[in-house]
Amino acid sequence: MRTTDYFKATIQNYLEQRAQTDELFAPVFANPKKNIDECITYILNTVQKSGCNGFADDEIFSMALHYYDEADIEVGKPLQCKVVVNRHIELTDEEKAQARRKAIQKVQDEAYAKMKQGKAKPKASQPQANNEPNLFNF
Repeated sequence: MRTTDYFKATIQNYLEQRAQTDELFAPVFANPKKNIDECITYILNTVQKSGCNGFADDEIFSMALHYYDEADIEVGKPLQCKVVVNRHIELTDEEKAQARRKAIQKVQDEAYAKMKQGKAKPKASQPQANNEPNLFNF
């Protein structure tokens, strides 16, 4: 699961739990005019407008609640971005294998670049022997 998908799932799970435990939030969450994709878009646009790079979980969850609480809210345009989640992400075996292949390929590419760079460098020329006599080479 990509980190952005994990972010979406984390927000969705929080909102579902909140709707189960908060009887005032449950009908707001059930509003058919609201959806998780627009909620995520609203959060990402709000974060971008703030200019900050890091937020506490409660700040992000509050943005999600605000989206659902407001009847008429400006969501903004969908953003293409990568979200970093400060929670443990469980990778599938396929994702682990893919990450391993990428890491091995990166190491091989770096090693090849170093070898190629080493061959391309001209060796420093040895100083030519001076045929003039001096005190030390008799």
